[in-house]
Amino acid sequence: MSSDIRRSGSCLCGGVQFSVTGEPLRVGLCHCKDCRKTSGSAYQAFAIWPLEAFETAGIVSTYGGRSFCPTCGGRVTSVGEDEVEVMLGSLDVAPTELEPTYELWTVRREHWLQPLPSAR
Repeated sequence: MSSDIRRSGSCLCGGVQFSVTGEPLRVGLCHCKDCRKTSGSAYQAFAIWPLEAFETAGIVSTYGGRSFCPTCGGRVTSVGEDEVEVMLGSLDVAPTELEPTYELWTVRREHWLQPLPSAR
């Protein structure tokens, strides 16, 4: 894992801050109902890093394994046993170089959204 790249992020109010080091293991989109509800959008864009690449500060609340700021409600991460899922929209700098390589729950993808050409 390259430690040269360090990305930072936060919730809307800045009360929860985090950073990830190195490249993500994978980047994807999810169209499931839960991701729609938690993002307030037609899909959720996320990246997965190894847990050891993740640092965080601030108090979070958690519901269904998803962490969010109790002050502003901004969704930030989902922390697992060995991986952390970071919502791409919570990164401080637009992650244009992090291109999704897969999609989940494509049966729920809106008809007006095109499939990712290179995604599996």
